[in-house]
Amino acid sequence: MAGYRITKVGTLYDGWRKVLGFTVRKSDGETMEREIVESDDVAAVLPYDPQRRTVVLVRQFRVPVMHIEAKPDILEVIAGLLEGDEPEACARREAMEEAGLRLGTLEPVGRTWSTPGAMTERLNLFLAPYTAADRVAEGGGLAEEHEDIEVLEIGCGELARMLERNALTDLKTLALTQALRIRHPELFETA
Repeated sequence: MAGYRITKVGTLYDGWRKVLGFTVRKSDGETMEREIVESDDVAAVLPYDPQRRTVVLVRQFRVPVMHIEAKPDILEVIAGLLEGDEPEACARREAMEEAGLRLGTLEPVGRTWSTPGAMTERLNLFLAPYTAADRVAEGGGLAEEHEDIEVLEIGCGELARMLERNALTDLKTLALTQALRIRHPELFETA
């Protein structure tokens, strides 16, 4: 859409994340105000074991989930802020921190905007094969980041049932589950 121009940017809040205020001028001269949250990009990965037909997901506390749904946690794929790393390095780092999982091969799924109407954050999505031998540590997250992560290994059949019941409520988890079903349908076949 041609004709939009940012004429003013200001910092409204600078804390864990930054909130910016924008004045945008349209081609007809009208202006509008918008606020966005500035965030680092994220890497998210869904590890899957092709032999045992399982995936690794994590359950952790999320303030927005508690605020809106009065639930203390959400089931989701492993993810974290890039913090200056390349997306692949971040996916591997987060898999080790959150799930104690050493990842080798990463299968890129895509790079998407998480919430383009409100945030600068982009998600770098990956699938990653693993074996039981790749579980080299306990995981659980970093104490200094106040993470209290529960690591879950779930069968692909159960994951498919969760998808069908609309039980996957995190968008990156939903997208990566669908990508896994499309790219590796044999994991979901019943014996």
